Amino acid sequence: MFKKLLVAYDGSEGATRALHAGIGLAQAFGVDLHLVTVEEELPRYAATLDEVEAVREQKEAYFGRLHNEATAVAEKEGVRLHCAIVAGHEVEAIRDHILLHGFDLLLVGFHGHSAIMERLRGSTTGSLVLCAPCTVMVVK
Repeated sequence: MFKKLLVAYDGSEGATRALHAGIGLAQAFGVDLHLVTVEEELPRYAATLDEVEAVREQKEAYFGRLHNEATAVAEKEGVRLHCAIVAGHEVEAIRDHILLHGFDLLLVGFHGHSAIMERLRGSTTGSLVLCAPCTVMVVK
């Protein structure tokens, strides 16, 4: 049914549940699994080049750790995991990544923030459900 599976991953509990669901589906369909993390762009007002470089290095280390942990989990289950980092606003960057690579299923974790917080700031998961150009599975 699904041939190109993508997990939106930020290391949270919800994203980890989505990763495990993706691993199960990849096994069932006999396909590789893809994972994407989003690096928010640095603000234009960053004070110095040294500060910008320090933040970049911290982000690279953080995302490298996330990808290594996720890859280890997938490999333990016999699933090949391809990891990517994209830059930009979470929803737009993931949507563009889906369009660029032709994914037909996006798996996202549900974080369960309070209703008040969701109304104030919106929900990344909800926004992805509305704008993703493929089927979206929300994993609780």
